[in-house]
Amino acid sequence: MSNRTLPLFPLGTVLFPGGPLSLRIFEPRYVEMVSRCLKDGSSFAVVLIVAGKEAGSGALTTAAVGTEARIVDFDRLEDGLLGLTCEGSGRLRVLRAWRQDNGLNVGDVADLAADAVRPVPEDCAHLLEALRRLYPELGALYERVAPRWGDAAWVGNRLAELAPLEPSVKQSLLELQDPVERLRYLAPLIKLGPADTNA
Repeated sequence: MSNRTLPLFPLGTVLFPGGPLSLRIFEPRYVEMVSRCLKDGSSFAVVLIVAGKEAGSGALTTAAVGTEARIVDFDRLEDGLLGLTCEGSGRLRVLRAWRQDNGLNVGDVADLAADAVRPVPEDCAHLLEALRRLYPELGALYERVAPRWGDAAWVGNRLAELAPLEPSVKQSLLELQDPVERLRYLAPLIKLGPADTNA
């Protein structure tokens, strides 16, 4: 598996494979990054901020595992900023990171294996039902995300990104290599009542 170099976009949230991400872009370094991505059809990596702040020149520490993001739509917002809709593709590991002269973080990354396609196990069936009930209420951001109800990885990724969990917990879920293990972690956290519409 060959390594490659991608721009890094540090955030206080975790992007999961197959999940949507809405961004507002205003810093020149990121406007330039987006222009290059749109021109070349290239992507960037979303990585969770572990310590420090993304803005400014101070020290910044990010998680070693992130998710490749591809731009699927863009628009000029009412406030004049550039609005992006992105979609997570594969997970990746950041092998080495540095900051360019223009302030853009970049890194050498290696792709991680995609989750195996496995059915949702019977003991996690309530998670599938919870997501089915919630999905119609998720709004425009999820319109492009086609459901894959039979795929434990897809169901677990959607619940992990939607659940009110600390970013560090979501990062741990992202890094799990077994999609059923991810579901079983979430299973006791998400209850399904007779009239529930929220996970």
